[in-house]
Amino acid sequence: MTSTERATPFYCPYCGDEDLRPEENGGWLCSACRRVFSVKFLGLSLPEVSR
Repeated sequence: MTSTERATPFYCPYCGDEDLRPEENGGWLCSACRRVFSVKFLGLSLPEVSR
């Protein structure tokens, strides 16, 4: 993912509302609670294989 692309959330992590609007600097504005938040992908975690 490049810096111009953004992960798209489906609901606000604070109130659960689904009416989200893109904000500058990669953030998202929740129209219901007016909070602005961002989503960051950290990577994948694979389970260890024991033999």
